[in-house]
Amino acid sequence: MQPIIQLIRVDNRLVHGQTGVTWSNSLDIDTIIVIDDETVQNIFSQKLMTSIAKAGSVHIAFYSIAGFIDAYFSASGGKKLFLVVKSIQVVRTLYEQGLRFPRINIGNIHYERGRYPLNKKMYLTQQDVEDLNYLNENGNEIFYQDVPGTLSEKIERLDFERLKARR
Repeated sequence: MQPIIQLIRVDNRLVHGQTGVTWSNSLDIDTIIVIDDETVQNIFSQKLMTSIAKAGSVHIAFYSIAGFIDAYFSASGGKKLFLVVKSIQVVRTLYEQGLRFPRINIGNIHYERGRYPLNKKMYLTQQDVEDLNYLNENGNEIFYQDVPGTLSEKIERLDFERLKARR
């Protein structure tokens, strides 16, 4: 039996108090999986995130994108996973490689040049919009929610030009 993905979250901060404790405690999970090609090389970041996961009483593991895909399809044991990634592009890559998620949670995506606000904590590029639309068209449930118990916003078809105009 392959691992069970309970939720995948996009958060450019990866594991912090909200993901490592609040989200982890609200989900029935065994392990937080951080999928990020940079973090897998950064021992300092891993130690920081590991201490946060310990506070949430869950295990944590770090993978590159390719490393996780290989590990996932060769794993057994039915562990319950909470996947955390920095970008929507990683979610699309995982989906295109055959992973399926019950839900996709979009958390914080901070402002930077070329990003436009969907809400106060989520700034999107044209590529983000295209990837979200692709994931929606393929039947994925996508929603924005800061923390469990707060208002959840379903994300459906987006128009990048309209998003830019809302500035």
